Amino acid sequence: MLGIRFIKVEPTDFVLQFKNGKVVREGAGLSFFCFAPTTSLVLIPVGSVDVPFIFEEVTADFQQVTVQGQLTYRVAKPKQLAQLMNYTLSPDGQSYASDDPSKLPQRLINHAQVLTRASLKSLPLRDALGQSENLVTSLRQGLQEAEAIASLGIEILGLSILAIKPTAETSRALEAEAREQILLEADEAIYARRNAAVEQERSIKENELNTEIAVENKKRQIKEAQMEAEKSVQQKKREIREAEMAAKIAIEEKNRDLVALATANAREESDAKAYAIAAVMKALAEANPKTIQALTNVGMDSGQLIAQAFQGLAESSDKIGQLNVSPDLLRELLNRDDAP
Repeated sequence: MLGIRFIKVEPTDFVLQFKNGKVVREGAGLSFFCFAPTTSLVLIPVGSVDVPFIFEEVTADFQQVTVQGQLTYRVAKPKQLAQLMNYTLSPDGQSYASDDPSKLPQRLINHAQVLTRASLKSLPLRDALGQSENLVTSLRQGLQEAEAIASLGIEILGLSILAIKPTAETSRALEAEAREQILLEADEAIYARRNAAVEQERSIKENELNTEIAVENKKRQIKEAQMEAEKSVQQKKREIREAEMAAKIAIEEKNRDLVALATANAREESDAKAYAIAAVMKALAEANPKTIQALTNVGMDSGQLIAQAFQGLAESSDKIGQLNVSPDLLRELLNRDDAP
């Protein structure tokens, strides 16, 4: 009413009130009344702003890539920006009087694109696809050091590269190459695994062969030890047999000597007996038979003497005509205790 308006600014907006070409009020988050016909208001957002971008560039090996990212900035010096760009509100107070506020993000994107082009022109495609972090670092540093951005009072808060993509044909070629490389690595892994399996199998067979050789050597050693033991036993038995044979021979020789000695002794004894008998027979041959008979009768009992007498009678039976034996003598002979 009557051109008086109430202005209320958000805390993330910086407002400048101009009157007669001079700044009469400035600050963020202000609330005030003003007379619209004589007042110009400049409203500059000072909060952080995210600006997405996407553009195509060419790498050092003339391969086209698409760079997609996001830029974050804020107005650090709003009065300085207000002197270079028109942020004046329209009389209705709802929009800007010019399109400069919408041009600021594009200026930043253009500057980021220039820096990106300068970086990608020195990188081949493979390096560009794999070095997004290095690219982000160089772009952020370039934006922070750019005089055009610093003169606007803009502070770069962050920069991120979301994707760097080649064309569809190049992507398929890279995918095919990578796939072939992966398949080659898989084949090499299979070959290595099979080779390792063959080596393991060879090691196992070598171990088995070495084990069999060791077992055979052990058996051979045991057999040789047994043969040596048998030889030793046979040698011992042979020595024992030889010792027994030697002992038997010694015993036989000793027996032979003993037999010879016994034979000699028996011969000498026989010779002695024969000599004694010969001496006795010689003596008996020279003696009177009557004398010998008388000697034999010495010590005989009456029965023997009677028997001797009857023997004499029997020897001289041709000279005896008649022999009379008295009954008393016959009774005496029959009543003897030793008579049959």
